Amino acid sequence: MSASGFLKRLLGRGASDRDRTGASSTLPTTQPLPRLAGVALDDYELGPEIGRGAMAVVNKAVDRRTGETIAIKRLALQREFAPEDLIDVRDRFMREAGAARHLQHPDILRVLDAGESAGDTWIAMEYVVGQDLSHHTRPGQLLPLREVLLLGARLGRALDYAHSHGVVHRDIKPANVMLDRESGSVKIMDFGIARVADSSRTRTGLVLGTPSYMSPEQLAGLQVDGRSDLYSLGAMLFQLLTGNLPHQTESMASLMHQIANQPAPDVRRLRAELPESLALVVALSLEKRPELRYQRGATLAQDLEAVLGQIPAELANSTGATTPPPAGQAFEETLRLQSQAAVHNPFPPADPASKT
Repeated sequence: MSASGFLKRLLGRGASDRDRTGASSTLPTTQPLPRLAGVALDDYELGPEIGRGAMAVVNKAVDRRTGETIAIKRLALQREFAPEDLIDVRDRFMREAGAARHLQHPDILRVLDAGESAGDTWIAMEYVVGQDLSHHTRPGQLLPLREVLLLGARLGRALDYAHSHGVVHRDIKPANVMLDRESGSVKIMDFGIARVADSSRTRTGLVLGTPSYMSPEQLAGLQVDGRSDLYSLGAMLFQLLTGNLPHQTESMASLMHQIANQPAPDVRRLRAELPESLALVVALSLEKRPELRYQRGATLAQDLEAVLGQIPAELANSTGATTPPPAGQAFEETLRLQSQAAVHNPFPPADPASKT
């Protein structure tokens, strides 16, 4: 039985960092990098800086040819990679950016062009307004439950679209999702960039970015597919619902051990009013083994929408004040899947007509 089919049965019972500094390396002599759309960085008029991270700086810009306002992200790859690795890294970046440029989805930030200038690799992107979701990950700042579920469903479908086109993001986290609540705009950012950061980790032995959202297989350095993105989305949903990450510790080694080996807590232990059906969706998203996790973002989206359809308006509109259960409160802990059979013991057998 699919995760979606099982959840339908269950529901039926009740009705910015700063840039790293370091010596610049001279780029190896190569042929000029191909540009995706036949334009150069000089075709854009750079404006004010609007973002900065460990590997990149983002500027608001204007396309001189069309007058369109866009964003330019410049990556100082020579600071992250040894000269002998740069050719391969830059080639990989162009392939990834080229694949991302073919993604045409309303909830995915459009990649317009990419190239190389003065030793820095750059990528031109759609310019959007709003705040990234990291602003809604702390108690007291959480979004209403209805918004979280609808947002999760939209992100699940956007990822399903990307995965169906052979593109895996590899760095799904709140800081990479832009939300404008006034217009209802949602954008997943940085497709085509995370793969480059991953290759830096293989060189240095360090994990770049925030490993709290990474799947066990990604932290282990294994090959990943779209199910890794869905684990990351599950971790993000956990945080948007509770104001806490599913695994938190001061030690990087301990964090990696927890993600690889310890089940995430039931979200109802941090927010008791959440329904059991939603706890199950989050638990399935955070399964350690990819084969037991959601296999498609569209399935996850359907389940989140099914949960929303079953909860009362008062809960759906709650502003996210977390309420841990009182000491000794009894509720059935959502079980993780222990085998390929994916049996959940607490629930009654399905009506044969409802099997999928």
